[in-house]
Amino acid sequence: MSFNTLGLSPSILKAIEEKGYTTPSPIQEKAIPVILDRKDILASAQTGTGKTAGFTLPILQILSQNPPAGRRKIRALVLTPTRELAAQILENVREYSTYLDIRSTVIFGGVNQNPQVATLKNGIDILIATPGRLLDLHQQRLLNIGSVEILVLDEADRMLDMGFAKDINRIMAILPERRQNLLFSATFSLEIKKMAAGILFDPELVEATPENTTAEKVIHNVIRVDKGMKNDLIVKLIDEGDWQQVLIFTRTKHGANKLSEKLEKSGMSSAAIHGNKTQNARTKALDGFKKGQIRVLVATDIAARGLDIPLLPHVVNYELPNVPEDYVHRIGRTGRAGASGEAVSLVCAEEIDYLRGIEKLLDLQLPVEIVSGFEPLEVDRQPPPKMGGGQRPPRSNDNRGGGGKPRPSGGGGNRPAAAKGNRPFNKNRDTKR
Repeated sequence: MSFNTLGLSPSILKAIEEKGYTTPSPIQEKAIPVILDRKDILASAQTGTGKTAGFTLPILQILSQNPPAGRRKIRALVLTPTRELAAQILENVREYSTYLDIRSTVIFGGVNQNPQVATLKNGIDILIATPGRLLDLHQQRLLNIGSVEILVLDEADRMLDMGFAKDINRIMAILPERRQNLLFSATFSLEIKKMAAGILFDPELVEATPENTTAEKVIHNVIRVDKGMKNDLIVKLIDEGDWQQVLIFTRTKHGANKLSEKLEKSGMSSAAIHGNKTQNARTKALDGFKKGQIRVLVATDIAARGLDIPLLPHVVNYELPNVPEDYVHRIGRTGRAGASGEAVSLVCAEEIDYLRGIEKLLDLQLPVEIVSGFEPLEVDRQPPPKMGGGQRPPRSNDNRGGGGKPRPSGGGGNRPAAAKGNRPFNKNRDTKR
């Protein structure tokens, strides 16, 4: 299948072609026709499979085919959990709307609201927002979402994890009842299904990949090591492996700062991003990382989603997440859109239970190794073969998958019941908006 068969306009197809994409990803192939048919959707796909284009392209098509009369109003609202993801979605929207008369903008906290308000006053068609800033501007009467026709909840599971449930409920209360709802999530947890039941109307269920799976071309490596030796080991791996672009995850903000400082002292350009950093600092660090000016980016889970870094070769779990699903989101930063990548996890004795939880979630036993000179004092499993002093971790082919053509980025069960009183627009039922 090609994008030409999905019913998209020549203007959108031209923008897609200029991006170098020819074949839609599974989530795009399944979601785009459903959205164009003006149906609600509950979609699940792993990160890095083109979820953003999966909803962006059909929204652009719908809005461009039905231009409003008079002043522009917000017709499509995309809610997302983090600033980085919001900014990335805006970038994609603008790229795909290059040849359309569509205006879009983004609002999020951590920065001065005045430039955002000025853009909103000029009139826009698509708004990408984090829940907190959206509600803040609405309470100040600087924002009106009473004309929204299409609502997107992107990374809905992450929004619940970050405590946005009440904010989302407040936003639902001020949106028009008649609208099209698109809910995208990496997982279909019970909480997500409950949320969907209260928002979606007779939705189509779309699953491009099984729940909690990782990109096929990601190579997983687990290295057992004592907690106090992790700093020296990560320096060794990066230096001797000649890794030039590495994203490292820690569990805490303090840990991210401390590790970044350690890497700097070792002669590696490094920066840390987390919730205590200003938005400008986070944007600067991410931009430097993408451009190759910063070799190592150390992040907390705030960056597990929303970082779109083309061809990122290495992701390291300096500390395993205590929530198994977060492992999927973290390593989803590599192996994106058919490219290969490597996920390395440094695991000490106190993290063995976390490792077992991740393996249970993935239904996969991850290959475990020990680096010579960094042997853990306590080994939970049968000891794997040791590696030579200057040798990189051997790559296992057990977790390799098939290839694939580049996709536009973005990033079972019964259907949820429809929410009472929520009647989204349906072209076969409603004759006017």
